Amino acid sequence: MKRFWDEARVAETEGGFAVLLDGRPMRLPGGGPLALPGQRLAEAVAAEWQAAGGAKGGTMRPEDVPLTRLAGTALERVAAAEAGTVAAIARYGETDLLCYRAENRHLAARQAAEWDPWLGWSARALDAPLRVTTGLMPVSQAPQALAALHRAVAAHDRFGLAALGVAVPALGSLVLGLAVVGGHLAPEEAHRLSSLEEDFQEEFWGVDPDSAIRRGHHAADVALAARLMALLAA
Repeated sequence: MKRFWDEARVAETEGGFAVLLDGRPMRLPGGGPLALPGQRLAEAVAAEWQAAGGAKGGTMRPEDVPLTRLAGTALERVAAAEAGTVAAIARYGETDLLCYRAENRHLAARQAAEWDPWLGWSARALDAPLRVTTGLMPVSQAPQALAALHRAVAAHDRFGLAALGVAVPALGSLVLGLAVVGGHLAPEEAHRLSSLEEDFQEEFWGVDPDSAIRRGHHAADVALAARLMALLAA
């Protein structure tokens, strides 16, 4: 897409804060206004568009405006299907990464040391104690725990749900995703915790380039989710 604007700036409106491109308000893909609930978030979105493409006539890519895309997801896709979004995210609790331990005793010991504190947090803070298994054999979770996780997801507004929608799949863990979006866990640490097995394998076999690229994308998704929530809280 060719950059057609010189200036991106923020203006306060009745619906929140708008981003103006050369004085004209941005709109969502569906045609509705891009009305953001916080000035700091709106300023960050405007900064993306001010930098995208370099200058008028330059070429911008969707990757240049990640906050815009995530905010748009919240305002259009999540808002139009909130109950379905909650259900889809909450289902990750049925197969949470933290509940599946390696058969290798050295890796399993590392997982227990690093993951058990966050399962403890889930039990205490979310009222959702989860069961652990070894290997790939599925483990069924108590209905009460899954219901508690569903409530924890449903407590978020559409922006929180959009953040969970990128963080939880990237981490493979609803528990870690809830901790990041709730501000209890730094995104970098959450990504490290979700990558224990890959790190363990790399100690013996070296870095796999494809895996490194995939993990980089996942780290960026988790960081983006955390940044959205931090901007909204500012």
